Amino acid sequence: MIAMKKLLILSLTAIILSCNGNAQKKNDSESEKKYEVSKTEAQWKKDLTPAEFAVLRKAATETPFSSDLLDIHEPGNFVCAACGNELYRTENKFESGTGWPSFDRAIEGGVAYGSDSKLGYQRDEVHCARCGGHLGHVFNDGPRETTGKRHCINGVAMNFNPEKK
Repeated sequence: MIAMKKLLILSLTAIILSCNGNAQKKNDSESEKKYEVSKTEAQWKKDLTPAEFAVLRKAATETPFSSDLLDIHEPGNFVCAACGNELYRTENKFESGTGWPSFDRAIEGGVAYGSDSKLGYQRDEVHCARCGGHLGHVFNDGPRETTGKRHCINGVAMNFNPEKK
């Protein structure tokens, strides 16, 4: 009977570890996703400011209310600071009061989504679809009259291109 219990415990342990290993393989392959714009860490460090590198490549968060992009309301597009990919339009920007530029939707095909649990719970993460740079997160507390979503985006991760007149 004792031998049977040991065999059962050993079998369950093996099953648990093999499941864990497969989950890890999936995460590793997701992190190795190839983007249209791909550079080494050294190249990104050279091409980006230290603040841009921290947010876009290391998923840092800028200080709230520190971005000049908070006050932009003129027509135009917000683009990725790393690769110039169009991400958001001014017409979809709104004042969330959070201290970060907020949008109720992205330009179609401009962003990609993932998840992170750095804070101990799952959050929907937003990346540039062209270079994979970390932009911010999406929450379900946006304007109810539009999408109900709030794309909370680090201003340092974007540049603004005003609409040409």
